[in-house]
Amino acid sequence: MKLHNYFRSSASFRVRIALNLKGMDYDYVPVHIARGDHKKPPFAEISADTLVPLLETDHERLSQSMAIIEYLDETRPEPPLLPRDALGRAKVRALAQSIACDIHPINNLRVLKYLVRELKVDEGAKNAWYRHWCREGLEAFERQLAQLPASRYCYGQTPGLADCCLVPQIFNASRFEVSFDGLPRTMAAYEACMALPAFERAQPSACPDSE
Repeated sequence: MKLHNYFRSSASFRVRIALNLKGMDYDYVPVHIARGDHKKPPFAEISADTLVPLLETDHERLSQSMAIIEYLDETRPEPPLLPRDALGRAKVRALAQSIACDIHPINNLRVLKYLVRELKVDEGAKNAWYRHWCREGLEAFERQLAQLPASRYCYGQTPGLADCCLVPQIFNASRFEVSFDGLPRTMAAYEACMALPAFERAQPSACPDSE
């Protein structure tokens, strides 16, 4: 099994966490998206969307972090990353998608590059864009957590899909100096996750292509 990914990519980070939580070994294949290597061979020849992460199994290539994580959960169900009950799964997916579908897409590298290169936004305005949309999204995430029963992680007493999404988002938000004030449930879940080896080993500074 090979994971084509970039150390600073939030989506790649999610999958690394999931693989670690499952105790699955994989070959780490770096793709430097900041240099544009995802748009060139050899990666562009095997990736239809030219995005990371890309998981290669013995027979298939899988893209999109959320699809990859759910595939891992279905093919290697222990420990589970989603609750057993349908309502619980829906709530966890809602949390995860609040990050993966609402916060991340408008703040990822290609969007930030477009703001600077095409729209001529300066560095300060670009960072202000990131902080605004990230903070607004995290506040919504906190409100969702507040409606759920008290728990150690985002949902329940074991880490799951929502935690796989939360931790990378907090890492990137820290780089842009987003305020985490007033997010007690969110940050408590983050701290609980970072006490686990699976999350610690997946962080960007632990990756072989870390700069």
